[in-house]
Amino acid sequence: MKRQFITLILALALTIGAQAQQDDGMDAMMAAMIAAKIHQDSIDTSSLVVVYDYECHTQDADGQAVTDRMKLCLLVGQHYMRSFPYRKFRKEREWAEGKEQAATDFLGLKAREYLGGYDFLSEEELPLLRSESYCMMPEVWTNYPDGKTTVRDAIPPSIYETQEARTPIDWKLTDNTVTISGYLCKTATCQLHGRQWTARYCEDIPTTAGPWKLCGLPGLIVEAVSDDGIHRFTLTDLQHATAPIYYETSAITSKTSEEKLIKNRNKTFGNRLYPKNPHYYIANLHSADTAYDNEGMLINGVYVHDKAHEYQPLELE
Repeated sequence: MKRQFITLILALALTIGAQAQQDDGMDAMMAAMIAAKIHQDSIDTSSLVVVYDYECHTQDADGQAVTDRMKLCLLVGQHYMRSFPYRKFRKEREWAEGKEQAATDFLGLKAREYLGGYDFLSEEELPLLRSESYCMMPEVWTNYPDGKTTVRDAIPPSIYETQEARTPIDWKLTDNTVTISGYLCKTATCQLHGRQWTARYCEDIPTTAGPWKLCGLPGLIVEAVSDDGIHRFTLTDLQHATAPIYYETSAITSKTSEEKLIKNRNKTFGNRLYPKNPHYYIANLHSADTAYDNEGMLINGVYVHDKAHEYQPLELE
């Protein structure tokens, strides 16, 4: 099954001014829509839909402690798993059910009618997109293609994809038990890409799945915490439900290796200039499709704040 969809911020808070300014803003939004255009193939169907709260403890550009948060969706199918923003999952379900409505008329026509069925990010979802951009959570397809893990991540204006052979995580199982969110869980620890993790998993939910790249235990991961306390995933909802598991392709996605992507991300976002000037490394913003609001900009479909938070990488190496 193949379809196209396009993401549009319908309510970017462009400054209201002269008609020329409004026209420029419309042109910018249209350019951003083109940049965000992707194709989707349905590669599997979920049997479980899992929702996690993700938290990252860090500092803002002024050195004040902040906690970045987002909701993460995990679709568990017979062959593949997909970890990605819950906001995006919810929008895909609305699209599939034909319930989305344009928040405004677009050039005198309903937006969906004008764009022939493309998808939209509504005004209400813009705060969620902003929150997600602080968290910098990649999309992960586990075991897709067969025996590999695919990761889609952004270093704006570039979108990167890696495909690496799956390497089983060396989990250390313990006898410790704890009840989390009503589930009786066992405990396991591992080291993954330079970080030590403690995970709680429930054997009563027979799957090896988990959030992000954390998986491979004899039960669903209910909670995972990095040992420094910076990163935490906590299960908040679990449904035995079917939903298409999509794999996305985009004309602006570049292939790279996992090692190169991790090094590039950590070098770029770990630079001391990053929190106060998140696009310090972009030599020419005019080379990318951009649209602005009062807190940041959309660069090739990725939201970037005017001021960022200190980068806390999930992967140190």
